[in-house]
Amino acid sequence: MKNIAVILASGSGKRFGSSTPKQFIKLAGKPVIQYTIETFNNHKLIDEVVIVTIPEYISKVEDMVLSESFNKVTKVINGGKERFDSSWSAIQSINEQECNVLFHDSVRPFLDDRIINECIKELNSYNAVDVVVAANDTIVKIRNDEIMSIPNRQSLRRGQTPQAFKLSTIRNAYDLFMKDTDQIASDDCGIVLKYLPNEPIGIVNGDEKNFKITHSQDIFLANSILKYHYYGIKKTASEKIENTLTDKTIVIFGGSSGIGQAILTLCRDYGANVFQYSRSNGCDISNYDEVEKTLESLYEKEQSIDFVINTAGILIKKTLQQTSQEEISSLIGINYLGALNVAKASFKYLKKSQGMLINYTSSSYTRGRAFYSIYSSTKAAIVNLTQALSEEWHPFNIKVNCINPERTKTPMRTKNFGIEPDDTLLSPKQVAQYTISTMCNDITGQIITVKKI
Repeated sequence: MKNIAVILASGSGKRFGSSTPKQFIKLAGKPVIQYTIETFNNHKLIDEVVIVTIPEYISKVEDMVLSESFNKVTKVINGGKERFDSSWSAIQSINEQECNVLFHDSVRPFLDDRIINECIKELNSYNAVDVVVAANDTIVKIRNDEIMSIPNRQSLRRGQTPQAFKLSTIRNAYDLFMKDTDQIASDDCGIVLKYLPNEPIGIVNGDEKNFKITHSQDIFLANSILKYHYYGIKKTASEKIENTLTDKTIVIFGGSSGIGQAILTLCRDYGANVFQYSRSNGCDISNYDEVEKTLESLYEKEQSIDFVINTAGILIKKTLQQTSQEEISSLIGINYLGALNVAKASFKYLKKSQGMLINYTSSSYTRGRAFYSIYSSTKAAIVNLTQALSEEWHPFNIKVNCINPERTKTPMRTKNFGIEPDDTLLSPKQVAQYTISTMCNDITGQIITVKKI
């Protein structure tokens, strides 16, 4: 039976407090709705996607569908003033006699495949399915600003989406609902519950990450999820890596040792043309002219630059007062100014190839602490730089991402921390493998955290 996803994107964003509807606010360079569309478009069990949106944003969504090659999107249609108007619009647009329909809020961008799989599976046993999570907080019932009762929260759940139905079931419920002169409904399962009271509704366990972006502060939470729990990078098949990297020109700054050297070795093994530059072979990235001349010379030779990877960085563990001005200049020059130089000089070449820039940060960027004041702050700047460039460069189809490796066994770490047990550290090769997987994915603006498991 065909599985059709309906993405509800008609909200005006009044509670969000922005002139731009929240589904079109950007997260790491992409509109919120784009993450949602990607999830359904890429899911192997979803056959079609219908998007219901605000009339004045239909052309914007259609442009996105074309530019991002969302091949499963079959319709972009008008929504309505209320949520139920948009659901009813979608129901009327579906021509199937019977199928499975999943209604999902466009502003829940972190839906995972497991929930979709379970919703579709439960439709083998039920005609209506809701996604729920535990009510962790105490729920109180009030009247006239006074507590009437405190229900037992063990029997309470919070509803999420998607809500899944047999088309005939939700169509029948809406036929009755739309004839009712006293229309009150919070969601689609609520309509089935009221108008088809003998129809049991199954449940699927949701996920706290699958939250709804409602208020402006939710954007900060969403950005944190993208920073710490990027969900799209998985182990990439060798065949896909070879198809992506063979004969491509890859530039690595800082590749004389550690992670950069591991990336160089792996990329060459997959047939890429890899070139490594660092201070040891004549390119100091803190000097813009040197970076510009290096890339210009390489482009004249290769006629293409497809990936630029900047792993260069230095760590000096001292308090600010202990750090000399020369050391401060070196830390800022290599870790931050160097990243700016590499990005600026790379732009025109990556624009031609529609390539990718990859930066590197450190897990210390999340919180400044003693002895890391300069290092941590420069690494925090790299994260913000990556996210900003992903938006600036998106019109040119250049992707910009950042790798955030936790404690890794590199010469720089050994110099600052001494000998540590190998089983407590990532290896440079492990980080390099995640870097290559990132290169093989069509993503931008992401902070990919690599953890020791």
